[in-house]
Amino acid sequence: MKNIVENLPKNTRTAEDEDSSILGNFIKEFKEKYSKLEAYQEGLAGEIKKTKDLLLDELFLPSVELEMTLNKLLRRARYPMEIAITGQFSSGKSTFLNAILARNILPTGITPVTSKVNFINYAKEYKLKITYKSGGDEYYPLSYISKFTDQRKAQLKDIKYLSLYAPLEILKDISFVDTPGLNSQNQEDTDITKKVLKDVGGIIWLSLIDNAGKVSEAEVLDEQMKNFKDKSLCLLNQKDKFTKEEVEKTTDYIKKNFSKYFAKVVPISAKLALESRMNQKNILLEDSFEEICIDFKKNLSQNSDSDSLIFFEKDFKDYKEKIKIIKNKDTSKNSKLMEESNISEVLDFIENAIRPRAKEAKEFSIKKDLKGICGILIKEYENILGVYQSLEDILKNQEVEILSNFDDIYKKYSKLLYTIYDMIETIMKQISKEIFENIKTSQSVRFQERKKSFINKIEKIEFETLWIDFDNICKNLFYDEQSIDKMFKKVMKNFKQIELDSGEAFLDIYKNLLNQIHAWQEPFEKIKKHRKIASDGEFSNTRHFASKIYEYILSYYHDSFLDNIATLREKFVYFHGTLSYSYIQSTQACIFYFEQRIEQSLELYKQDCLKFNIYYPREEEILIKLKSIFNFSKIEEFLCSKNYLEKIIKISKEQYLTINKERIDFIENKKQNYLEKIDKLKKIRDDI
Repeated sequence: MKNIVENLPKNTRTAEDEDSSILGNFIKEFKEKYSKLEAYQEGLAGEIKKTKDLLLDELFLPSVELEMTLNKLLRRARYPMEIAITGQFSSGKSTFLNAILARNILPTGITPVTSKVNFINYAKEYKLKITYKSGGDEYYPLSYISKFTDQRKAQLKDIKYLSLYAPLEILKDISFVDTPGLNSQNQEDTDITKKVLKDVGGIIWLSLIDNAGKVSEAEVLDEQMKNFKDKSLCLLNQKDKFTKEEVEKTTDYIKKNFSKYFAKVVPISAKLALESRMNQKNILLEDSFEEICIDFKKNLSQNSDSDSLIFFEKDFKDYKEKIKIIKNKDTSKNSKLMEESNISEVLDFIENAIRPRAKEAKEFSIKKDLKGICGILIKEYENILGVYQSLEDILKNQEVEILSNFDDIYKKYSKLLYTIYDMIETIMKQISKEIFENIKTSQSVRFQERKKSFINKIEKIEFETLWIDFDNICKNLFYDEQSIDKMFKKVMKNFKQIELDSGEAFLDIYKNLLNQIHAWQEPFEKIKKHRKIASDGEFSNTRHFASKIYEYILSYYHDSFLDNIATLREKFVYFHGTLSYSYIQSTQACIFYFEQRIEQSLELYKQDCLKFNIYYPREEEILIKLKSIFNFSKIEEFLCSKNYLEKIIKISKEQYLTINKERIDFIENKKQNYLEKIDKLKKIRDDI
């Protein structure tokens, strides 16, 4: 059905077809992602593979180092048990290991020749792999090993370790690790040896009998071996060079004084063991068979007639004779050497003590490492979580302070605005007082008709009238000392300063928040993972978030503060325009108004003096009218109780609280994402 839907022209697809296609894609993706979780083999390797797939989920943006580490654990689980051969240099480690392998594989000498860690593993044929620090590998015949192990060769510094492969039965179950020792001439190699000891299933410590228990060795043992007793065997080499009593005395001394480092102490002769095991019948038979196989392959490749085996008849005849000689060989000498070497006790300890514990220890160790990996990833996520938490703490902790700062702006500048109001009212009172004091009287006449003795007679009557001395008012207020002009200029200057200072006070609140977040930002713009296996992607995202903190967080506050400052200044500009209206014109308009009132009352008085009076304005009336002309009610509304500054502060606080909650919620969502990842990692860890 899916193919049919996909082949339909787009304009003929129905909504149902589209839904079917989407469902099909979802099912496919689901199977690809989760079907692999059902196919894990039982056992340690399967559990590691399952854990690996979970930890490498794209959700965690896994690092290359994490994948390499998990692959290493998976290889470790699949590899045979590892036993490390270590000790101080020239203690016979390589000779002993040759004896265990029953082959003279590793180079030996009186100088410390093992300069690199040698991993000895099973393969179907003998070969040598050189692993370089750069990560590259090279393969050589096993005979080349001496060229890559001598500490005296400086050109070997680029080599990381060596891997020897041999078709030996013992290597199918056990891998040996030949180390440079804990007192190598190269500190780096000593450090590698220390690391190897932590990971192996068993440790065989070699010491020469005449050197065992000396201060130098005791110091090394106390520093490096005290945690490995359950998986450590101490071998006292070169027992063939000392009397039975001397060997027993040294062995008893080591058992008594160094029991905290070793599960068992065994005196051996690596030299006799090698000589004995190399001449055992089964070893000689295996070597002969290996040789004939190599010769057969070589001759077969050189012979063009592959259907004929004539070329091999003589070699095979010689091989059968050699086998007959080996089978008839007297092995009593080898058995005696074997017994004298005491190597059987070592082989028994490996088989019956180290091997059973090693499997359990390896599983425990690998699972511990897996849990440790989860713990590291959890810790790194917690570090990232701390980045967001510290930012959230800033926003939460700043909230009370910012709201208080808004209130402080109101308290401070509302008082200053009220002072402006008092100054303007003082000016109004002074102008109204000046007008009132310049309402002057003068003599005027009116004519009135009177009947006297039945005769109408026009009578001239003098009376006192009012007039406003406009020139004197202007002179006193505006021209002589310009006191009112100076007062108004002071008002405007103070008002402008309040406008600038209050706007700056708003910005100071933002700047304080800005400084707090910049201090937070500086270290996290460069935050790096503490452990190599942690996610590069997660830390890159965290650095990106910190570098873009203005866009993600600050811009919302900044825009809000700028909008509020702009609104406040808009009202200041309007008010400034109101104040800028000519106070001289307002005064003139006020004078003109009262002159008109006086003139109107005078006309009415002249018409009927009994009915009408001449209007004489009170000072309070003049002040009220002057304020009205000057639009003083708007000024009072802006400057006094319930003033516009209070409204702006209220709006600013509401907007700030809304933005702060939104940004905190935004950070909480980021945190939740990491908390979910931490919970998933804890679940993975707990399921191991």
